[in-house]
Amino acid sequence: MVDAMMKGHGFGYPRTRRSTRLRLWLPVTISLFLQVSITGIGVVRADNFGASSIALILLSIIGPILLIWARRYPGPIVAVISVAAATDFLLGYTEISPPYLALAFAIVIAISRGARTWTWISLIVVWEATLLAALLVGIELEPPRIVVTTLGLLLVLGFAESNRRRGEHFVQFQQAFADRREAELRAERVRIARELHDVLAHSLSQINVQAGVGLHLMNKQPEQAEAALTNIKRSSKDALDEVRSLLGMLRTESTGDDVDGAAVPPIPEPDLSRLNSLVESVRSQGLDVQLDCEVSSETPTAVQLALYRIVQESLTNIVRHANASRIDVSVGYDGGDYLVTIADNGQGIDDSVENEGRGLLGMRERADLLGGTLLIGASMTGGGLVTARIPRRLASA
Repeated sequence: MVDAMMKGHGFGYPRTRRSTRLRLWLPVTISLFLQVSITGIGVVRADNFGASSIALILLSIIGPILLIWARRYPGPIVAVISVAAATDFLLGYTEISPPYLALAFAIVIAISRGARTWTWISLIVVWEATLLAALLVGIELEPPRIVVTTLGLLLVLGFAESNRRRGEHFVQFQQAFADRREAELRAERVRIARELHDVLAHSLSQINVQAGVGLHLMNKQPEQAEAALTNIKRSSKDALDEVRSLLGMLRTESTGDDVDGAAVPPIPEPDLSRLNSLVESVRSQGLDVQLDCEVSSETPTAVQLALYRIVQESLTNIVRHANASRIDVSVGYDGGDYLVTIADNGQGIDDSVENEGRGLLGMRERADLLGGTLLIGASMTGGGLVTARIPRRLASA
């Protein structure tokens, strides 16, 4: 991933067409101007215009021109420019000639483009060949100049490698930032999906049961059917309000509008103060529900929401699947923990992995997010038992 971004996008920096042209032509222009002008001045001062002078001028032009293709073919270009620089070094050794600046640009471009092997092998082979050729043709190389040239090459290589590492670190930082943002988005989607599931599962379950009661009693006991319809209306309104609030979170804070253009007022997240109405809604379906809540209203909001949703999902599952007649709900403390238990006298809960639905998974996730645990077991009467435990110290941190 890093190499692809480095090669394809130049270390992942955002590029405009203008900046791309500037990065392409700036090395060409600078090296061409400096090398041609200084080489021309050196040739004029030498007062010995000949074939070697023409060759030096041509070399000062060829190197910068080759930089035009350095980004497309970084490896071969750095090799060719290395040979041109070596030739310039040998031909202009006895005269005043500028450093072959095109080679420095070619090295930096090649290494930043991933052609490190080409660059290092080209420089080592060409520099060794240059020293050997000087001995063969009888050019007396001065040790200080050899040392300075070698150090210059090493400095350029060091700068190029440092620039490459900095680019890699920048790309890695971008990738890590993108991964973290994607993880946050996934977590937010999961959170919203969990909230929607809890809201819709409970409300639709109630509506389904009350609708069945209403249809059954419509002719025999109209007043009971009317009560069932009233419960349906209340449940559907509460569900719609919560769904609208959740969907409103998906829109930008700057607009705060829903799909119809109307402002979406924020709906407070459920807390333990709504447990009584939750229990009453289940009682209205003919179940005997006993609630014992000792947790104070000063409990952190996140904990209250988790405890409420665990109770809500548990009651929904019991109504839909347990075939129970009695439910005992307890919300309190156990040492340093918040403790919630929901027990029924129905047919129990199948908590095997293959049968674990979104509801049980959502309850486990809520407990896990606050450092707690959730266990599924059997009650004293043979029905289901849900036990959630959340550490008070971690949840309040």
